[in-house]
Amino acid sequence: MRKPVQIAPSLLSADFGNLEAELAQLDPQLADYLHIDVMDGNFVPNLTIGPLVIDAIHQRSNIPLDVHLMIEKPERYLKDFKASGAQLLTVHQEACRHLQACLRDIRALGMKAGASLNPSTPVEMLSQVLPDLDLILLMTVNPGFGGQEFIPQMTDKIRACKKMIGSYPIELSVDGGIKRSNIREVYEAGADLCVSGSEIFSQPSYNEAIRQLKAACQS
Repeated sequence: MRKPVQIAPSLLSADFGNLEAELAQLDPQLADYLHIDVMDGNFVPNLTIGPLVIDAIHQRSNIPLDVHLMIEKPERYLKDFKASGAQLLTVHQEACRHLQACLRDIRALGMKAGASLNPSTPVEMLSQVLPDLDLILLMTVNPGFGGQEFIPQMTDKIRACKKMIGSYPIELSVDGGIKRSNIREVYEAGADLCVSGSEIFSQPSYNEAIRQLKAACQS
């Protein structure tokens, strides 16, 4: 029997002017991770936050930090994100010249290692680094901005990725356009962890929104 779906609220959709209060509203018993997007304005057309803000988040929340680096040459900053409190660090296959070395360095620092793929990148691009992965993150929107719609063709990509993972102990995460209306389809296709931003942070109760997302996969 499959484990229940895990949910990672994406802080990209939170109120950054009131971040401490936003964090206080999230129940660590419901949110499996906090998903934090780091963007450099080069790899994606947006700028967000860095290690200093992530460290402040870490000091104010007991929820494990899932840090997603949408930056060029991420290997330059691995130690900084470890020091800021990241437990899971995900880099983009498209941004790494030496992906395997980067993943091994992440693990050597004591973090779980993840690799992310943009919507147009085939899952086979990760076939040679499966032993070095703890997580694969499939982008189901074009990265850079929150609030986008799920790309329907990504459901088949999720299935293909789950098949490629096979017996490797790798969690499959999806990020982009995850809502109550489509999370069950994504979960049944093979996703273990679903990142959701606006679907959670647009609701009066963030915890109830998480409950509803989880319930949608079980009903």
